[in-house]
Amino acid sequence: MQWEVVIGLEIHAQLATKSKIFSGSSTAFGAEPNTQANAVDLGLPGVLPVMNKQALNMAIKFGTAINAEIGKTSVFDRKNYFYPDLPKGYQTTQLALPIVGRGSVDIELEDGTTKTIGVTRAHLEEDAGKSLHEDFHGSTGVDLNRAGTPLIEIVSEPDMRSTKEAVAYMRKIHSIVTYIGICDGNMQEGSFRCDANVSVRPKGQQEFGTRAELKNINSFRFVERAIDIEIERQIDVIEGGGEVAQETRLYDSNKNETRSMRSKENAMDYRYFPDPDLLPIVVTDDEVEAIRKTLPELPDAKKVRFIEEFKLGSDDAGILTASLELADYFETVSTESGDSKLAANWVISELTGRLNRENLDIKTSPVSAKQLAGLLARIKDNTISGKIAKEVFDTMWSEGGDADSIIESKGLKQITDMGALEAMVDKVIADNPNQVEQFKAGKEKLMGFFVGQIMKQTQGKANPGQINQLLKKKLSE
Repeated sequence: MQWEVVIGLEIHAQLATKSKIFSGSSTAFGAEPNTQANAVDLGLPGVLPVMNKQALNMAIKFGTAINAEIGKTSVFDRKNYFYPDLPKGYQTTQLALPIVGRGSVDIELEDGTTKTIGVTRAHLEEDAGKSLHEDFHGSTGVDLNRAGTPLIEIVSEPDMRSTKEAVAYMRKIHSIVTYIGICDGNMQEGSFRCDANVSVRPKGQQEFGTRAELKNINSFRFVERAIDIEIERQIDVIEGGGEVAQETRLYDSNKNETRSMRSKENAMDYRYFPDPDLLPIVVTDDEVEAIRKTLPELPDAKKVRFIEEFKLGSDDAGILTASLELADYFETVSTESGDSKLAANWVISELTGRLNRENLDIKTSPVSAKQLAGLLARIKDNTISGKIAKEVFDTMWSEGGDADSIIESKGLKQITDMGALEAMVDKVIADNPNQVEQFKAGKEKLMGFFVGQIMKQTQGKANPGQINQLLKKKLSE
């Protein structure tokens, strides 16, 4: 039997406010456990929450970025359940009347086509604390610093039909929230994570299968692996005569498996009701429009501009605009070096390749955009060759410094004197009569041999273009 997968994602994006959603406690990451949770965060008797207006504005900003409906009246609800990291016994969230309603985002598929993924809603809620299972010898520690941190939960429609589509959608949401500055997108710190709802059904069937929810996945790679493993598990269960249980499962990246965590609750199990301590939020059209006007250039628009302005291919433009930091870096390199194509090649291949190998991101790159632009300018004016440029780049990366000072101190300037190069060409031709005869007999691949001999003599400093020009002229005589 052929199977079809159905995937929906619930993405949790922590909002980049300095204080929590209903209290003045700090949201800074990395503090000592339980030093940033006050009486309001813990829901102690006699305290009252106060809504953080900046968190509200950030949620509206996201809604306008995906052209979603904005709830002119939204209501906070209590979602009742108890875990050690949620000491109030309920989570303050939104259910029936969220701040952001239906919207959509477009993702680009591997074949270059575009698919629209529906967004059901994006609601405001408070984050829970964090249970810590390591180093407690059979016990669990609880850190409540995260309790009360504002986030939006972005709930997609079940529109994705492959793990590739799910990852593309998650990356797109990550780009949007970081572009508009409402989330730092740091997945290692838990600022951006997702739950994946996965089910399978026979191809052609309209009715959805029973879904399992994979909780708290915090990397693009793990999302793909977790969903693939879960699809395989569900198909094995059904083909073995069993039934898929509706449940919450955890993904174990070390064992590359999903395992049951608890049976999946329904809305009625959470006993939602409007929070009596928080008034409904009323937003006017003027307020929404004022926030819409603060939107920066979004990823799709930036990609179109890069294609038109810098004459880039769609794939290159897509890579360079995937993150705001990388887009800004490229734009600086392109503008200052005066060569957008060269800039794109170096940023995509040399720079990001090196960053990936050393597990760094663009924000921690040892080579700044200004440094790289200076290096490319020296390639463009023929001061150095592309090969020598890689040597200069390596020095920049490990020792710092600008291109001009490195080229000068290491004596790397390209030899462009035609008289000197012509003498070298004459010598190589004279020293290799057999190869010259074979070349003239039609073995044109030997051109690389002659160029290599001269580059070897000059330690790579000869201008390759001039060498090729001289060799072609001399060997045709």
